Amino acid sequence: MKLEDIQSLAPENKIPLDKVGIKGFKYPVKVLDREKGIQHTVAEINLYVDLPARFKGTHMSRFIEVLNEFGREIHMKNVIKLLKRLKKKLSSRSAHIEMYFPYFLEKKAPVSGIASLMEYQAFILASYSQKKKDLIVGVEVPVMTLCPCSKSISKYSAHNQRGKVTIKVRFKNFIWLEELIEIAETSASSPVYSLLKRPDEKFVTEHAYENPKFVEDVVREVARKLLEHPEITWFSVEAENFESIHAHNAYAFIERTKS
Repeated sequence: MKLEDIQSLAPENKIPLDKVGIKGFKYPVKVLDREKGIQHTVAEINLYVDLPARFKGTHMSRFIEVLNEFGREIHMKNVIKLLKRLKKKLSSRSAHIEMYFPYFLEKKAPVSGIASLMEYQAFILASYSQKKKDLIVGVEVPVMTLCPCSKSISKYSAHNQRGKVTIKVRFKNFIWLEELIEIAETSASSPVYSLLKRPDEKFVTEHAYENPKFVEDVVREVARKLLEHPEITWFSVEAENFESIHAHNAYAFIERTKS
């Protein structure tokens, strides 16, 4: 039986579209892990191509077919290859992917040394069109900050809070997610941990007290380290503090292209 291909028919409004595709597709993937080589996780994937004015719609099934061709191994080293394949399969001029996934690292408590898994939200944003490629890798890192102003004016203590640092980078050859995580954590008042015993709590509390940071300080310190990194060509950094004594959050942002 021959079934009519409605997508390939001409639309009533012959207007080209920049992006059509699938969003929110959950898919098991293998990503690169600096210590173990490969880490298994589950990504939420958005895939798009452009659509010429002569076509009514795109072929949604072909997006999933391309993902299946890569056998769940999708990471920063082969994501452009995936987009080239998608572009060819859908006869498009451009292809795009947005991939968001939890990334886990084993992290030891600072005093007891007890290890536990810490979750970070990572992402890969990539595009390919007319032999031009763009690849952005990033991660969202939870941190702790202690307010320098509160410490200065208070007799007993200083307010502190959890926050998050989001780093996005373009780079020359390759960069590990672990590098970006380390840069974010060492730029705040203290890292945060999933498991702490009492000696660890004492250390983290006192370390943060001796290392007060405004949200502006965090962003500037991250930016300094990224400017010094030989692989990075462009970056953006944003930090948001979930304030413990205010009814609003504190925020700072910077974006730079390295010459």
